Amino acid sequence: MTKVLIDSCGWVAAVDGGVNFDHALSSLVGTFEPVVLPQVRKELQAVQEGRSKPLLLDLLDGRSEAVEPPEGMKHTDDQLVAMAMENSWPVLTIDRALKQRLADAGCPFIEVVSGRTLRLIEF
Repeated sequence: MTKVLIDSCGWVAAVDGGVNFDHALSSLVGTFEPVVLPQVRKELQAVQEGRSKPLLLDLLDGRSEAVEPPEGMKHTDDQLVAMAMENSWPVLTIDRALKQRLADAGCPFIEVVSGRTLRLIEF
């Protein structure tokens, strides 16, 4: 089973694009389990509070594993990169700066393309 780290902007883009998350991810990585860091969950909650369209947080919470990041890291992107490097887990994101950091570290990422499709980038 592949674990996939979820970045808040990647989740929002997938939900807003109407991506069939299960189908799209399983076709890329096979059997998977989403992984959500506490800081990402806080970011998603803050985004949800500012919008009327639901972010399907109950679905994400019910299907994902909550994992604590390495100690001493405050910034979400630092946490995601460290966890991706440590575990070789791809990160779902559309954040250009985060994708560049992941690429520089040789870590795979999954991006939302054209609003409705997911693409796995591996190194």
